[in-house]
Amino acid sequence: MLDPVALAQELIRCPSVTPADAGALDVLETALAPLGFSCTRLRFETPGTAPIDNLYARIGNSAPNFCFAGHTDVVPPGDVASWRANPFGAEIRDRFLYGRGAADMKSAIAAFAVAAAQHLEKPLRGSISLLITGDEEGPAVNGTAKVLEWLAAKGERIDHCVVGEPTAVAFAGDMIKIGRRGSMRIDIALRGVQGHTAYPHKALNPIPILATLVSRMAREPLDTGTPHFEPSTLAFTTFDVGNPAGNVSPVCARASANIRFNDLHAPEDLIRRIRAMADEVTKEMGGEAEISADVGALPFLTEPGAFTDLLSKAVQAVTGRVPQLSTTGGTSDARFIKNYAPVAEIGLAGTTMHKVDECVPVAEIETLTAIYTAILDAYFGMV
Repeated sequence: MLDPVALAQELIRCPSVTPADAGALDVLETALAPLGFSCTRLRFETPGTAPIDNLYARIGNSAPNFCFAGHTDVVPPGDVASWRANPFGAEIRDRFLYGRGAADMKSAIAAFAVAAAQHLEKPLRGSISLLITGDEEGPAVNGTAKVLEWLAAKGERIDHCVVGEPTAVAFAGDMIKIGRRGSMRIDIALRGVQGHTAYPHKALNPIPILATLVSRMAREPLDTGTPHFEPSTLAFTTFDVGNPAGNVSPVCARASANIRFNDLHAPEDLIRRIRAMADEVTKEMGGEAEISADVGALPFLTEPGAFTDLLSKAVQAVTGRVPQLSTTGGTSDARFIKNYAPVAEIGLAGTTMHKVDECVPVAEIETLTAIYTAILDAYFGMV
C-alpha cells in the first residue's frame, strides 16, 4: 500500500520549478501504473513559451469518470539560506513535512494517488482519473487547458472533478472552493503635452489628470457582492512617469490596475465603464487616455447542490467539521476545468504556500488522503 507522506516526500525531492518537471511526473507514474492506471504523458509547446510536460492517468473505461486535478510545478524557493531545511529535501521535523510544494500542492497529489489505491480495494464502478500539469504556477498555457482540449478531441469526458489546491484555512477540507472570481489587468496611458516646468500654462501635464482618474476609479465600488461572491475589487499596482528631468513635465503618465470581479460583470462591461470614466476626466481636464486590458480568468461558480453536498458530507465524515463553501482567493486551473465538468477545490491549509519554510503537518496529509478516499467511496456508491 502506498504511503501518502512518503510519496509526497518523493515528489518534493524533484525540484520542479516551472517549467522544469525534474522527474516529478515519473514519480507519480511509477506510483499509479502498478495500480492499473493507463498513463499518458503529454508535452505541449506554443511559440514564445517553454514546453511543458503533463500527465493524464485513468483507470476504468466506463462512466462516470471522477477526476483529481493538480500540478507538480512549484514556485522558486527564494533565498535557500533562509530555509530551516533544504527546500527540496522533504525533511520531517517535529511532525511537519518541509519543502517547496508541501502545501502547494505535491502533498495533495500524493493523497490523490493513495486515495485511489485505497478505493480500488473495492470493485470499481466507473473510472478514476488524474490530470496533472507542470504549468499551473507559470503562464498556464501548455498545461491543464491543453490536456482538456486533448481529452475532448478524443471524445473522453470528465464527469466531476476535485482540484487539490491548498484551499483550507486551518485544517484539511475546512473550506471548499466552489468558484473563483475573474481576474483582469487594466493599463492606462494618459497623454498630455510636454513642457518646461517654468511655463506650465504652455504644457498639459498628464500627471494630475491621471491622478484624478486613478482616484475616481479607486474610490468607486464596483458592486456590493452576491450571495456566493465577495464584492469585486480594483487595486492599482503601478503609477509610472519615467521622467528623469526635474524641469520638464512629461508627455505621458501610466498606471496599471488589477480587477478581481464576480459574476455580476463581464470584462467588456468593466472596460466600457473605465473608458467612460476616463472620457469624463479628460473632458474636464484635457489629455487623451489609452486603455488596454488583459483578461486572465473569468469568474465561475459550481452551484451548491448534490455534488457539493457529497463533498461536504465526505469531509464531515472524516473530520467532524462542516466545511465552508467559498469563492475567495485568486485563480486556479479550475477556471479551465469548469468548462468541461462541475469542479470544486479541496486541499490542505495554504498558510505557508509560496513562503520560506513551506510546510504541512504530516497528520494533515493523512487526513486529506482519508477525505479523498471518502469522496471516492461516496461518489461511486460504496457508502
